[in-house]
Amino acid sequence: TEDSEEDEHALARQLPRCTQVISVPHTLAKRGGVGFLWALMRSWLSPLPVSVFKCRNAALAAEVIRVSTDSQFDLCVADFLYAVPNVILEGAVPVVLFEHNVEYMIWRRTSANSTNLLRRAALELEWRKMRRYESRACRRAQLTITVSENDRLLLGVDAPESGIEAIPTGVDLEYFHGGEGAGYDSGEQPNEIVFTGSMDWHPNDDAMHYFIDSILPLVRREVPEVSLTIVGRNPGRQLREAAATAGVTVTGTVDDVRPYIRRAAVYVVPLRIGGGTRLKIFEALATGKAVVSTTIGAEGLPLEEGVHILRADDADTFAGKVLDLLRDSSRRHALGAAGRRLMEQEYSWSRVAQDFERHCRTLV
Repeated sequence: TEDSEEDEHALARQLPRCTQVISVPHTLAKRGGVGFLWALMRSWLSPLPVSVFKCRNAALAAEVIRVSTDSQFDLCVADFLYAVPNVILEGAVPVVLFEHNVEYMIWRRTSANSTNLLRRAALELEWRKMRRYESRACRRAQLTITVSENDRLLLGVDAPESGIEAIPTGVDLEYFHGGEGAGYDSGEQPNEIVFTGSMDWHPNDDAMHYFIDSILPLVRREVPEVSLTIVGRNPGRQLREAAATAGVTVTGTVDDVRPYIRRAAVYVVPLRIGGGTRLKIFEALATGKAVVSTTIGAEGLPLEEGVHILRADDADTFAGKVLDLLRDSSRRHALGAAGRRLMEQEYSWSRVAQDFERHCRTLV
């Protein structure tokens, strides 16, 4: 768990079918804090990138060794690259590395977008160390699973001899389109824009600063009454201050994101940094919403421009496409309906889970 005060039984309640759930307290050092700076300085003397270095947990690693030695397990799944320092990659139990992103690309793009020369130099070191660590982890794991064909090919460049398979992101169709009164435009507000995502993840934070500073003023020049809601945990102080100045709603953690998505006329994904695929887009499409995204925001997703999604990579074009959808309810509903149909045909949880299980059984 990332918070030492978190209810240690909460995860067990979410996983009722698990025979055993072991929760190990762990507090990640926050960027800019003393703990993070200490981890950063120590990581400079280590081959580990700092974001991996600070995820090491001796108690967790000891639990992994204990259960893999004392029990009979068929398989270990290392969920995200950041779990790898606490997992035995070449032990008796085969390991699947589940890569939700190509992590080094996130850091590489963050470096490219940085205007501070010292910060850019530090990020340059970080992404290069991350690339080496990530390719080594792929080579040592018995199987690596990515969430897009693009990611599979990218990792294969540095680890061509590794077993790497792509399984597309899936979405819970019933959850994101079920419930009483739920429909493609149930409760829709014609001038409301929404973004959802964990706001303590830097690409999301950067995306919302970009939207507030560069895109939202262009939209409001034409539609002054438009509103923006940012939904997601742990928004930073700078984002909250920027949002307050711009008259933007920031919710923080919510129990259920669905009402916010359903209420919006347009769902935006203005990411400039990132990797993997954006589950948030699949959730929006499953809810029947029109989506405007950058190319990076929709990277790796098999979505047809103008049919399932609209893409734009500069502020003027992005604002123009949002305005087009705000003014044309028929078009945004057609986009949302086409996106929902695609999710139903190709990307249900049950379909994706079958692919994941097939690869795991083959490995075992």
